[in-house]
Amino acid sequence: MKNLLLALAVVLAATACSKLTQDNYNKVKAGMSYDEVSAILGKADHCEEAIGTKNCRWGDEKKNIKIAFIADRATIFANEGIQ
Repeated sequence: MKNLLLALAVVLAATACSKLTQDNYNKVKAGMSYDEVSAILGKADHCEEAIGTKNCRWGDEKKNIKIAFIADRATIFANEGIQ
């Protein structure tokens, strides 16, 4: 019984702590650095870098926030499946 309650607490904590929310997406502003965005959304799940640009995704293919950084400044952002 104790193990079941512990497992349930872990699952609830993991789902309740998701930073992929519309409120957090709305906090992201053009010109923010990667570090400033990470303070809101946490560490990106995937980033690709090429010649002064960095494209990052928080979340997976179905539910995500994607942000393009140029010279470490957020320029273009989009979301999918965020409510």
